[in-house]
Amino acid sequence: MVADRIHSPVPATPPSPLGLPAAPFADACARAGLAPRDRALDDYRAFHRTGAIADWMNDAPLAGPIVREQREEVAEGTTVKFLQRIARGAAPDSLPPHAALNVESVIIPMIGRGGARTHTLCVSSQVGCAMGCEFCETARMGLVRSLTPSEIVGQWWAARHILGAPIRNIVFMGMGEPLDNLDAVLDAVAILTDHDGPGLAMSRVTISTVGRIDGLRRLATAMDRPGWRRLGLAVSINAPNDAIRSAIMPINRAMPMAELRDAVLAVPGLGRGRKVCFEYVLIPGVNDEPGHADELADYLRPFTAAGSTDGLTRGMVNVIPYNPRRESPWPAPDEASVERFVERLDAAGLFVRRRRTKGRAMMGACGQLGTDEIRRRK
Repeated sequence: MVADRIHSPVPATPPSPLGLPAAPFADACARAGLAPRDRALDDYRAFHRTGAIADWMNDAPLAGPIVREQREEVAEGTTVKFLQRIARGAAPDSLPPHAALNVESVIIPMIGRGGARTHTLCVSSQVGCAMGCEFCETARMGLVRSLTPSEIVGQWWAARHILGAPIRNIVFMGMGEPLDNLDAVLDAVAILTDHDGPGLAMSRVTISTVGRIDGLRRLATAMDRPGWRRLGLAVSINAPNDAIRSAIMPINRAMPMAELRDAVLAVPGLGRGRKVCFEYVLIPGVNDEPGHADELADYLRPFTAAGSTDGLTRGMVNVIPYNPRRESPWPAPDEASVERFVERLDAAGLFVRRRRTKGRAMMGACGQLGTDEIRRRK
């Protein structure tokens, strides 16, 4: 965890309240003579809870400025995609010198139980992505660079205190593969769930992965720590068999579905307060046939109550209608085909949900985030 690694020398500039949990932040400020520990802790709380920035924090690295907002009205409210400018850092030489690095995030309105309106924030963990999934716009950028913990938490701070959205849930489903930047992601989760900071419940945070088995094992170790056992996990499965998955998700060629399933089943706590969410992007003509639903149901049988030895449900399927990327060879599926697929999975005994499409018109839906200028670089 972050607190275990704080042994840095006195900083040349104030530490960012976005980049450390409360206690290490207050300790670092006191060692640097920036503020007494109690005052630093009070100012840290105010920064996260009200957005107030103490005078002595002005020189600290804070959230990148919002350089663009796009809004789309949906039944539950307004979906907002916003871009924050960040430092180029270790950007590759192939990136044009004038090209700015922007992080894309999406505020998704939700209606919870009892009709209460809430908001989920989809955050990015990288600029671009190295996974190369054929259906994803971000993949076409390649990996530009990973984000720091403060750049990840800065997306929450901007959504909450600049755009004024009361964020209830965080999902690491934006740009990038979280398990390729796992240390920074775990540090960001520690900050987001700090009771003196943003104060999000651990059960309201979900990390999504394409299925990096090595990273998944490291994540499972973190999820077994006290206080982390309600952290959510989502796995982008997107195919019923290895042949289809390897064609659209290159990771599967090195880490096939049987090995992935074993790694997920080894995640602690499944069926006892935690269920893994299997995300299935439904692509017309690729993975949407009735037989594909049957194959998927067979593959996920060990995660059902009927397929387990103890009668516990360990997983669910989230069917996501494909959101076309730029220059996509596939269209979005029609509503009837989505309903047929969902109904067939349900009849096969899977716990299944259908995700409502939000933000597609502004390239803000699942699989559509990505900077066009960077994508076009040679």
